[in-house]
Amino acid sequence: LKPGHLLLAHVLLLGLVAGWLRAAQPRDFTVKDIVYLHPSTTPFPHGFKCFTCERAADNYECNRWAPDVYCPRGTRYCFSQHMMRVTGESVSVTKRCVPLEDCLSTGCTYVKHEEYKICTSCCEGTICNLPLPRNASDAVFTTLSPLSSTPGLSGRAVLTAVCLLLGLMA
Repeated sequence: LKPGHLLLAHVLLLGLVAGWLRAAQPRDFTVKDIVYLHPSTTPFPHGFKCFTCERAADNYECNRWAPDVYCPRGTRYCFSQHMMRVTGESVSVTKRCVPLEDCLSTGCTYVKHEEYKICTSCCEGTICNLPLPRNASDAVFTTLSPLSSTPGLSGRAVLTAVCLLLGLMA
């Protein structure tokens, strides 16, 4: 081979290796990854969808393979639980549709003897659980409307929820 051909082959080989390395790097699932098809009718009033997975390796794997189904009656929120190493690397991701009761303990906890951090969050709205909670500012309970206007939620239940949340913040 001529020296020019050898240099060209070397450059092409380096480009291929760099492409393989980029493809091997984990990436996060973004809004661009969602394919919006024709809007479908909901199976019941106020029907919604959440990303759903159990112990996926990371957020991309969870969202990529999440079943495209409506949440069952009796649920109103999307739940996310992210277990990660202290370095921030994902260990497991769990997402599902949940009722209010499952959203009253959002936040992050440290499992010191195993050197893991577990963050949980809840949100209201179709596929609102796209991102993962990674720290205390992400691990929150977000709603589209105040809890006091939630149908079927008594004043006593709201007071209990507020007390629990205040207790967790203390």
